[in-house]
Amino acid sequence: PFSPLTFFLQGDDNLQAMLVGAMMRKIKSRNWKKQRYFKLEDDFMTIWYQSKKAGNVRSTFSVNDVEAVREGHQSEVLLSIADEFPPDRCFTLVFRGRRGNLDLVAESAEEAQSWIWGMRKLIENVENMGEREKLDQWIGEWFKKADKNNDGRMNFKEVQDLLKMMNVDMNEHHAHHLFTMADKSQSGTLENDEFVLFYKMLTQREDVLKVFQEYSDGQKLSQSNLEDFLREEQLEGGDIQLHAKQLIECYEPSDKAKRMNAMTFDGFLMYLGSAEGSIFNPQRRGIFQDMTQPLCHYFISSSHNTYLMEDQLRGQSSVEGYIRALNRGCRCVEVDCWDGANGEPIVYHGHTFTSKILFKDVVSAVGNYAFKVSQYPVILSIENHCSVEQQRVMAHHLNHILGDRLLKTILDGKTPIRLPSPEDLKGKILVKAKKDGGLEQSLTGVVEDSLNGEVSDEDEAAEIDENHPHHESIHRRLKSKQRLSKELSDCVVYCKSVHFTSFKHSRIHSKFYEVASFTESKARKHLREAGAEFVHHNSRQLSRVYPSGFRTDSSNFNPQEMWNAGCQIVALNFQTAGEGMDVNDGLFSQNGCCGYVLKPSFMREADIRFDPEMPQKRDDYHPVVLTIQVISGQQLPKVNIKEDSIVDPLVRVEVHGVPMDQAKQETRYIENNGFNPMWYDTLHFTIHTPELAMVRFVVEDYDKTSKNDFVGQYTLPLSCMQQGYRHIHLLSKDGTSIPPSSLFVNVPLYISAL
Repeated sequence: PFSPLTFFLQGDDNLQAMLVGAMMRKIKSRNWKKQRYFKLEDDFMTIWYQSKKAGNVRSTFSVNDVEAVREGHQSEVLLSIADEFPPDRCFTLVFRGRRGNLDLVAESAEEAQSWIWGMRKLIENVENMGEREKLDQWIGEWFKKADKNNDGRMNFKEVQDLLKMMNVDMNEHHAHHLFTMADKSQSGTLENDEFVLFYKMLTQREDVLKVFQEYSDGQKLSQSNLEDFLREEQLEGGDIQLHAKQLIECYEPSDKAKRMNAMTFDGFLMYLGSAEGSIFNPQRRGIFQDMTQPLCHYFISSSHNTYLMEDQLRGQSSVEGYIRALNRGCRCVEVDCWDGANGEPIVYHGHTFTSKILFKDVVSAVGNYAFKVSQYPVILSIENHCSVEQQRVMAHHLNHILGDRLLKTILDGKTPIRLPSPEDLKGKILVKAKKDGGLEQSLTGVVEDSLNGEVSDEDEAAEIDENHPHHESIHRRLKSKQRLSKELSDCVVYCKSVHFTSFKHSRIHSKFYEVASFTESKARKHLREAGAEFVHHNSRQLSRVYPSGFRTDSSNFNPQEMWNAGCQIVALNFQTAGEGMDVNDGLFSQNGCCGYVLKPSFMREADIRFDPEMPQKRDDYHPVVLTIQVISGQQLPKVNIKEDSIVDPLVRVEVHGVPMDQAKQETRYIENNGFNPMWYDTLHFTIHTPELAMVRFVVEDYDKTSKNDFVGQYTLPLSCMQQGYRHIHLLSKDGTSIPPSSLFVNVPLYISAL
């Protein structure tokens, strides 16, 4: 009764075969091949398997967890046994997240085909499910977890255990009352549909019902009631009549209500739980910004030490680091190059125990993954410690592997006066590194192979030496002996790495294609001493800011303070979860997740002076008061694995922006309720530069004796926030979704703070 079963699933031959089940070999390695019986359960959502020995425990997994099915020898494990089993009997189930693959060999090619096509049909069915079906299916999964003796019914003891698993601390009397009301058959146990009823009584949304009753006749919202709600509470403009019609059409489950152009409470709840009812404005999800401005007018999603998977002293270097960053929309990756054996340059964190990978493998990975999630340009930020010979090898790999995707020449052959745009550079990979001479000389073709200056513009060893000026001069002298190969220099067009002297020097001498790199501490110093100058500098050319070399644990600074100065390439350790990456993910979740976000106009125009330290001096200064009423939470995940521990949740709302806007406020904590805590707490923030503000919602488990535990978070730009009654769908520490955990808030009209 829970399953989102449609007639077409039941009539499918492949699925019928899966319901009967089959003996297959589960393969873990060349030497580990064991027979297991696999079977689809009749909820069409769960696969279970067990070994032939009687009494062995069944293992199960949900169709929800499977991302794809690969046919034939398409995994390292199946390739290793290719000589034993033909490809038409082999297939691989690929799971979501970090879980390993499941490699299987069927008894016959026909049986393999049944499972391959059956699984694909089930995955497609899950992907096409509506919100209501997803919820029913989620309830069904809980039922299975709690029905310990597998008799398809639940007694009161099993229901109590389930409540603990679901983070609900309910007194026995109240739980028993609900149990009795749901037990329509009076059998002392809940069967499937009775359990659904119990669950619905348990999750009754009093908070949403309150809002519904304000606008409805108690039973339903007429279309004009719904229009009033959209206008007065959700603060919508545009064609409200049409929008109300569309919402009824899309979210109302009752055909009878639809015929009356009305919405029931169930439909209202579905709308508020959908993407349209979420805090993030769906109109800002896709690409909506002007992509034809110079590159320096955008914030660019950027990664530091991209090759590292963990810390900077003895961490694992891996090509996987580049694949993960590019798949998250990162558009600037770092490649730290050193001389390797056999004339092949290597990539690793110099002078440390991190492992090493080949430069050519990094270039191949970038070539393969650069444009999977975004068509806009990728910048390879090269930190070059190689000899001239190996620099030539680097240039060969870049040219040979990337071909015409590597930008080698100026776009239209004429001497440009400003940087090209992301639109102009679609599908192109740019190299950021040292260059002999400038763009002007490359057009005339006169450049000598030179001895001028260091090869690498950024060296964390140099930064650590900064406290010892004597060391630094020796360091610089040693480095300046290194030469730059013409071949590698020729790979650099619009991103020539230069050493930064001063803003005054840049104003007079610097070219638009020159890029300076700053450590976070240097950038902070410039920000404090000359914020407006820094913003002005960044309206003409690119700046890169990277974490201090003292952060050996690969921790991150908050990128917001560098964006306040208009710095475009703010490089973070993508491998490290936490506030820095949350804020970065939040900014780049808009504009199609394409890795480029247009800076506000007051940071792009050379004649406007904007000082992030003094936002009130801006000509078009319009501060606002942001009010957020935190109403309730839904099904927050358990933090403590201990059976009987239940969350004491509080919500912290943080504003990240210019220094005057940095603020944090918390609700009170609610004891022992992670299932449906209610706060109704109102928080107020004055925001002086709304265009730069980010809002982060953090849920924590309150602990009076130690640091609170993290439960979930969600971060978004203030400019992408919808007003009115909204759900916030929480994310885990590493940024993945944790359905159905959410917060319910009300964001009334912003009022001017002037």
